[in-house]
Amino acid sequence: MTCEEFNEFCGSLPAATHVVQWGGSHVWKVGGKLFAVGRWEDGEVRGITFKVSHIAFEVLRDMPGLRPASYLASRGFTWIQHHAEPGLSDEELKNHITQSYDMVAAALPEKTRKALGLSNPQRH
Repeated sequence: MTCEEFNEFCGSLPAATHVVQWGGSHVWKVGGKLFAVGRWEDGEVRGITFKVSHIAFEVLRDMPGLRPASYLASRGFTWIQHHAEPGLSDEELKNHITQSYDMVAAALPEKTRKALGLSNPQRH
């Protein structure tokens, strides 16, 4: 997945916001809460990071091209980073990013969800 494809996909999710921070990472949030981070150098992906369920974390963390997201996972959070081939296909990445978005949106306060037009969040 290219940087442009990543940003286009994340930007298609309702009420998603984008900022470039942390030394050039493309950071995506909903309601001010992180749901995906992507980083590229010289057009090559260095990492696409997303939140997963506890079960998905157990399955994905040892797959080739994937690893626990160093900063987040070291603090007990279930975040995975796609960093190398074979990793995940673009469709699989989109699915996991969508699930990450859904989990983060579902955890927002009801008032925030309603203000963002997200009154019926999915829970994972």
